[in-house]
Amino acid sequence: MIDARFRRSAVVALLCIATVCPAFAEEAIEVSPLTERIVWTKAPIPLSLPVGKERIVSFPADVRAGIPPQLGDALRTQSVAGTLYWLAHKPFPATRVQIQEIDSGRIYLLDLRADSNAISTAPVEIVARSSATKDTDGTTLATHDAAQVDYVTLTRYAAQQMYAPKRLLRDPPGVYRAPLRIKHAVALVRGGAIEATPLSTWHGGGLYVTAVKLRNVTHAPVVLDPRDLRGQWLAATLQHARLLPAGDEADTTCVYLVSARPFEESL
Repeated sequence: MIDARFRRSAVVALLCIATVCPAFAEEAIEVSPLTERIVWTKAPIPLSLPVGKERIVSFPADVRAGIPPQLGDALRTQSVAGTLYWLAHKPFPATRVQIQEIDSGRIYLLDLRADSNAISTAPVEIVARSSATKDTDGTTLATHDAAQVDYVTLTRYAAQQMYAPKRLLRDPPGVYRAPLRIKHAVALVRGGAIEATPLSTWHGGGLYVTAVKLRNVTHAPVVLDPRDLRGQWLAATLQHARLLPAGDEADTTCVYLVSARPFEESL
């Protein structure tokens, strides 16, 4: 938990700059195995498959999959009532796969790859931009245009989830909680002075954003530099650039990492 005085300063910063990190309350960081929802915007959808583990991908209607011949021995495909069941037998590089709705003829393009290091097996639901979804209370909601979800939207949303009071939280359409498979400290920051623990991750617009807690474990102040981060990140935003020595109320902050793939595959 973040110290109360540190939390108040963070809320003030959030209100002043209209961006970014609620106290690390348990309810804010609890991760459940949710389905990843992706809106089809005519841009090819990147999708990673773990080798040896099945991944389920659902579409709005019955589909047929056009699997390239080179994936014949590497990929098992089963199609049932608009849902594809994919099992990669061995790694293969990103390969364009065409999926067609049988009745409407609509085409979806997926850049499919299999990686021995891929971890996520969360089900994926692909929806058309013009389709509608129902909220848990039965209210019909228009599907958000994923093209409107960008680095700034995702970073601001993640920061608000981590620091803003609950009464100020607003969920933008098209952004969903995604499964986070790593919940322990990771070697994210070079040098050994910073302990990094992933907290939560969200998906929207074909991108992922992950909030990672950074804690100074040394007895000296540390100035953070995004260039010291390991991994393949499209954007990295620090809540605070300077951490005080371990044990001080300001020895902890957040970094928000935007990536093209899930956190565990980008690290």
